[in-house]
Order: sequence, then C-alpha cells, then structure tokens
Amino acid sequence: MAQALRPNTAGSLFATDDRPHPVQDALLAVTLVLGAVSFITAMFHSLHLLSSWTGLVGIITGAYGQWISETTRERFGLILGLGASAIGFFLGMAHGGLFGSLF
Repeated sequence: MAQALRPNTAGSLFATDDRPHPVQDALLAVTLVLGAVSFITAMFHSLHLLSSWTGLVGIITGAYGQWISETTRERFGLILGLGASAIGFFLGMAHGGLFGSLF
C-alpha cells in the first residue's frame, strides 16, 4: 500500500521530479520569449532582421534546453518555443534574411 501514498505524476503532462532546475527553467523562459517575439515580428515584412535573429537565437537556446532538460514540462514548453522560433526564423529569412538590407 505504499504506492497509495505517492502521487501519480507519470500520467501528467506537467510531471516534475520535485527538484528545482534553474538553468532549464531559464532556458525555457528565454526560448518562449524569443519564439513569441520572432513569430510576431515575422508577420511584418520590414522587421525581418529582428525576426530572423531572434528566431535563430531561439532555435539555439531551445536546442540546448532540449539537450539538458529533465522533465516533461520543460520539454513541452521548449518544443512550443522552438516551433515559434523556427517559423519566425524561416519567415524572416524569406523576407530578407539576417543581413538583408545591411549590405
């Protein structure tokens, strides 16, 4: 009956191991913010520099976060941020790229 006293976190989407992960949480937050900025600014043709650079950095931070993530909650948020960053990056590249109007 010992299993009756433990919470069942195996079936939860936001399963955690009840330990703090400050580095992973910081990468999750940074990836989500960069993904949101990249995705929103990709809708405007003149902001291609911002969308492509934030998308690229978001992809890099998200990939590193996936590599060191330890819980499902972290991986779920990182995938959302990575997807938004990738969409913003690709649309930014289509609108002019990383150095489109600088050279």
